[in-house]
Amino acid sequence: MMPQPATEIAMNLKSVRERIARAAARAGRGAADIQLIAVSKTFSADAVLQAVAAGQCSFGENRVQEAERKISALAHFKGLQWHLVGHLQSNKARLAVQLFEVIHSLDSLRLAGRLSEAAEEAGRRVSVLIQVDLAREATKFGADTGEAREISDAARQLPGIRLDGLMILPPFFEDPEITRPYFVRLRELSDELESARPGCLGQRQLSMGMTHDFEVAIEEGATMIRIGTAVFGSRTHA
Repeated sequence: MMPQPATEIAMNLKSVRERIARAAARAGRGAADIQLIAVSKTFSADAVLQAVAAGQCSFGENRVQEAERKISALAHFKGLQWHLVGHLQSNKARLAVQLFEVIHSLDSLRLAGRLSEAAEEAGRRVSVLIQVDLAREATKFGADTGEAREISDAARQLPGIRLDGLMILPPFFEDPEITRPYFVRLRELSDELESARPGCLGQRQLSMGMTHDFEVAIEEGATMIRIGTAVFGSRTHA
């Protein structure tokens, strides 16, 4: 049988992985230290399957209901890990803990309590990251640094969740170097929280960096990068 030609998604993944390796090397890190989360929001289950065929296992979704349909369609594929990378409303906490291994968008004490309660009811313990909004943009969600400290203090009393780190969605700049200070500050905040209460951030994940700035994020310590366009191509709708 003749080998099948690589799909565009497979070629994109190869290119992204090569860029990850180069950025990691510049920072004296190993590429294996960075988890690539392919953000499949608005793309079909078939597009996800093409990525799976190219060796990708971790996927990110923004909306719980869209993710539910996609995850259900791909339920027979074992070993896939699903991440919620978009804003989560409290009333969708119960469904979210059933669908996702990691929730990147914890932004309030109230949501932390709802997630813990829902996870306990489901017999699960879900990994969560605090989404930190350092720019205080009106159009974005996230906890400020004071709220992040409060959530990290409270999380250890919530048995249904495991706080494993921080996430940021910084302002968009054409020049990724302008974004660098936000990544630096998130890493510093992680260090501050861990210094004050060792172990409070579990795996100490730093979820930061997207298609246009992930190499800078890796240089500043990202352990998870959320890549959509560079893997799946441009979106035709939001």
